[in-house]
Amino acid sequence: MENFICVQCGTQFPETAEPPSRCPICEDERQFVRHTGQEWTTLKRLQADHHNRLEDEAPLLLGIGTEPEFAIGQRALLLQSPGGNVLWDCISFMDDETIAEVNARGGIRAIAISHPHFYSSMIEWAEFFDAQIFLHSADREWVMRKSLRIQFWEGLTLSLWDGLTLINCGGHFEGGTVLHWPTGANGAGALLTSDIITVVQDRRYVSFLRSYPNLIPLGASAIRRIVERIEPFSFEQIYGGWWQANVLADAKAAVARSVERYLRWISAKP
Repeated sequence: MENFICVQCGTQFPETAEPPSRCPICEDERQFVRHTGQEWTTLKRLQADHHNRLEDEAPLLLGIGTEPEFAIGQRALLLQSPGGNVLWDCISFMDDETIAEVNARGGIRAIAISHPHFYSSMIEWAEFFDAQIFLHSADREWVMRKSLRIQFWEGLTLSLWDGLTLINCGGHFEGGTVLHWPTGANGAGALLTSDIITVVQDRRYVSFLRSYPNLIPLGASAIRRIVERIEPFSFEQIYGGWWQANVLADAKAAVARSVERYLRWISAKP
């Protein structure tokens, strides 16, 4: 019996003798099944030829990403905070070097995840570090491996500790969540956003989509809802879901001008 992992999205499934017949997350229009068909692996197999890159993205913010690139290529963020560390988003792969570095920085009190494409091996991480997992209840159907460690929360915000706040923005997924870090950016505040608010190549801008690989846009009401829900929070920086996908100055203004541009073009007449 093994916990098989979808090669395309990195999600770990419950123990079975044979690989699952399908991955519902990849069959959804926001993801895709490879042209070569559904493929599976395990943590043990990944350990043969993968390792994790560990690199500070900011003071008290450690990036953790797998090389060679696996699944959708994201990196997680270990946010160090006096009341306990939060692993923001998750990756499928974990090894001894990663464990040692995370423990050296105080371990993990909780794992908070933006949306199902980052669920990966969250149960494996939670069990190893004796951590709780916070997921928005609107995305409950996408949890492939059940666990009592998962706490499903409801509503628009969830206060953690040290002023950390989870904000339900919706958009890309109904339970799409960002994390507000009030002491980030030297006290000016930061948002950890994954691709609920995605940082684009021009780091002065962000953008929003229902499906990134299939290029399905979000409508105007969804965009306005995201802006409305982050408006009460101060932030100077945004940390996205991939290496260096960060807005390091004037991030709230970057969101405002990005929304204006996005809405202008989706409403433009030919």
